[in-house]
Amino acid sequence: MTQDEPVRIRAAGGVVWRPGAAGVDICLVHRPRYGDWSLPKGKLDAGEHPLRAAVREVAEEADVRAVPQLRLPTVRYRSEGRAKAVDYWSMRAAADGGFQPDTEVDDVRWLPVDDAIRLVSYPHDTEVIAAFAALPPVTNTVLLVRHAHAGRRGTWTGPDHGRPLDAEGWAQAQALAGLVALVRPVRLLSVSARRCVQTLDPAAALLDLPIEVSGDLDEPGPGQSPDECALAGAARLTALAVAGDPVAVCSQGKVIPGMLERLTGRADDFTTPKGGGWLLAFTGDRLAGADRL
Repeated sequence: MTQDEPVRIRAAGGVVWRPGAAGVDICLVHRPRYGDWSLPKGKLDAGEHPLRAAVREVAEEADVRAVPQLRLPTVRYRSEGRAKAVDYWSMRAAADGGFQPDTEVDDVRWLPVDDAIRLVSYPHDTEVIAAFAALPPVTNTVLLVRHAHAGRRGTWTGPDHGRPLDAEGWAQAQALAGLVALVRPVRLLSVSARRCVQTLDPAAALLDLPIEVSGDLDEPGPGQSPDECALAGAARLTALAVAGDPVAVCSQGKVIPGMLERLTGRADDFTTPKGGGWLLAFTGDRLAGADRL
């Protein structure tokens, strides 16, 4: 299929890994309907975010609770005469529920990368596994989000840091909570603005975690240098990554692009819509990838 052909089928899945005897082993599933070995994947439900679908399908097909880390190449091909696109992520296996064969998947194997490449039935799976093998080892992830919609600054009569979410913002925050939960954070951090704290409220309730409020990721205040704030924010995110536990952070639109420019080392369009964000993967103190949600 051509790159500009309209996609009729959207699917998502993962290269799920766990420590193995010779490095890492990855998960393959056998589908009796097709008689093939492939990476676990499946179609998106209506309105479902691809990342959420990827984690769900890995759980359904392989009975593995996985934590997404880095986006892998999207593959495109024709399925039953229709254009299909599958988004993939590298995922760390966090728990195994105890696989039971069924009519959709009747066997699961954990194999070293080279063995997995030899076993898979499709060239596009080989390409995705090879892309995974070329990645640096991910040691931690940070989910960086921008606060949800909070009306217009000009119509709020109180101090700006007290401006709350509006109805649209609360709906965005509820939807965001499910994505936050996918990375299994052990900490939730927010800048001091009320709308940022409220954006994490649904995630805090879902995960039963407190929200830690910190001003060191705030937008620049009067007399503060945007460059210095961006540099300090990037250093703070790196320190959180080095600490070793997944964390979700809510910040603001004027500081997020500058932090990402410094973390990635490149000038790019890091504009982040309200209620949107980035999955940041780190190898030690170095950013390995930034995936826009």
